[in-house]
Amino acid sequence: MELVFTIAIFAFSAGITPGPNNIMLMTSGVNFGIKRSMPHLLGIIIGFPSMVVAIGLGLSAVFQAYPMTHQVIKVAGIIYLLYLSWRIANSSSNLEGKQTAKPFNFFQAAAFQWVNPKGWIMAVGAIATFTDISHALIPQVLTIAVVFFMVALPCASIWLSFGIGLKKLLKNERQQRIFNISMALLLVLSIIQMALPD
Repeated sequence: MELVFTIAIFAFSAGITPGPNNIMLMTSGVNFGIKRSMPHLLGIIIGFPSMVVAIGLGLSAVFQAYPMTHQVIKVAGIIYLLYLSWRIANSSSNLEGKQTAKPFNFFQAAAFQWVNPKGWIMAVGAIATFTDISHALIPQVLTIAVVFFMVALPCASIWLSFGIGLKKLLKNERQQRIFNISMALLLVLSIIQMALPD
């Protein structure tokens, strides 16, 4: 039980801090509201634990055998995040009924976990830290995934709620456009931070 609590603290500290998922979810709340952002939220809270299971049950061995695979995914993730930043910055406002952008659907949000650099750091870090190879690996990995699932729901919901709250403060299209550009720049900064070597 103590290990579950420790994993939960790790998952909460990783899940509540700003990162690509949270920034995009908050932006979705501002631009699309809660109902249209729910598939995005569910894609995150189900997609990330699924990735933890896949990494914990063998994908990490593939990356050790073929390190270039991890590098290719990292570069693809950075390129995709830059594209998403551009989309966020250029999203049209829904305040005047002429919105052309669409929110992430469930599968886009779940698939995004595989190119999210922060997601990779969290998943690999959790597997490396909280598993013991002298014991059966599958129950340990499943425990980590379940804890991340349970913690992801409130963390992601908080960021979506921030977006819903901000939507009430953004009174006109110009304010919403400034917000979108600011979030895009913040997303680019998070990409740069994750891309730089330690």
